[in-house]
Amino acid sequence: MKNIKTIAILTIATICSLPMMGQDLLARQAPIDRKMKAVDSVALKRLIFTENYDSPSEDLYEDWNNRYAHREQALPDSFRISLRDFCMPTTSRVLTSNFGARWGRQHKGLDIKVYIGDTIRAAFAGKVRIVRYEGRGYGKYIVIRHHNGLETIYGHLSKQLVVEDQEVRAGDVIGLGGNTGRSTGSHLHFETRLCGVALNPALMFDFRNQDVVDDYYMFRKATYQQESVIASRLRGVGGSSFNTGDEDIELASVAPAASYQQESRFHKVRKGETIYSIARKRGTTVNAIMKLNHLKKTSKLMPGQILKYN
Repeated sequence: MKNIKTIAILTIATICSLPMMGQDLLARQAPIDRKMKAVDSVALKRLIFTENYDSPSEDLYEDWNNRYAHREQALPDSFRISLRDFCMPTTSRVLTSNFGARWGRQHKGLDIKVYIGDTIRAAFAGKVRIVRYEGRGYGKYIVIRHHNGLETIYGHLSKQLVVEDQEVRAGDVIGLGGNTGRSTGSHLHFETRLCGVALNPALMFDFRNQDVVDDYYMFRKATYQQESVIASRLRGVGGSSFNTGDEDIELASVAPAASYQQESRFHKVRKGETIYSIARKRGTTVNAIMKLNHLKKTSKLMPGQILKYN
């Protein structure tokens, strides 16, 4: 009987001691958990800081100022521009004017049809460099320097919703569409510049499909102007309204120099359409469509026929 009592007492004592042992273990573990949490927090903050602010633009530009909308400086021979984490500046798919020669002068951006009051967003993360009004040019405009090395300009706005030196993320609302400055109708004038030099936005942005052309655009000083011609033919207002000054440039000979790859796109022929009308609609050339589809000038199109146009 005594043995049974002894065993029972020992068992009860052991059971009672278990929570205390568990509490001691938790007490010893708590400082370790707090230290690990602090380490994780510091590492996370460092990672976020690196992703957001470790910016190639710091090595490209000589200074930071709020005076000049753009001031050209020496271009690098090549430079990889990240197009990830982008936002289309407007949801409009309608282009009204290409990059390049226009009315006897150079048009340094793309014009996209927007209405007064339409939302305009930052294309990439970066810092607002200029918020200003220019009566004989951009009207109310915004310049943003992005971490990927680009600067973007948004012109003819009706309202600016950011201030100079403000940090913005891709997709942040920065202004409203308008018709201010030298403008004949409400639209967004959109520029992309590298080291102050205007690059054709169509090299990187496809407004019709509301997308960028790739994760990266490899800028090459030796070939970017030729690539610009191709970009306007593929993603501009239309090949027939874009005067390149050199109509003998073949798509196949220049396209390999571009860093992006285009997916094949197709058009379903409707009644009454011709190769010429399809080329205008799709922003390409008659010769390009004929070559891609092995057609002749005498070939007849049938409703429902599928044509490859790039």
